[in-house]
Amino acid sequence: MALLSACATTEQQDASAADNAANASSSTSTAVSSGVDSASAVEIPVEPVVQLENVFYFDYDQASLGSDVRASLDAQAAALRNNSDVIVLEGHADERGSREYNLALGERRAKAVADYLAIQGISRARIEVVSFGEERPVALRSTSEDYAMNRRVELK
Repeated sequence: MALLSACATTEQQDASAADNAANASSSTSTAVSSGVDSASAVEIPVEPVVQLENVFYFDYDQASLGSDVRASLDAQAAALRNNSDVIVLEGHADERGSREYNLALGERRAKAVADYLAIQGISRARIEVVSFGEERPVALRSTSEDYAMNRRVELK
């Protein structure tokens, strides 16, 4: 009988220990969750992400920068001043004109962008200029809209 009594006592002690552990865990989670609930939230202002233009468009047979391109380049220059990455300016042209002429026109366009960025404080050592002329069109039809899309400089 003592043997049964001992087992019963052990079971009671085990059950009592399990109850105590459950109560302690419940108390701890209540304390933790009530600490979080009562904490005051701090709002951190999030600045909106600004998508910078990486493609700059030109008028037919021109390498001069329009006011809209200059405004986009101003924003790019501000961002580029905060890092030291090398940038590549890829000049492009539409399919009208000879291959040689369009390569030269693409280069003039890319150099115009490079010159403007240099004036804005970007080191020329960080700027690479390349021309693809008419070789890499983004639009393939021979329409005025497609020609306009292909007359560009891409900043990479």
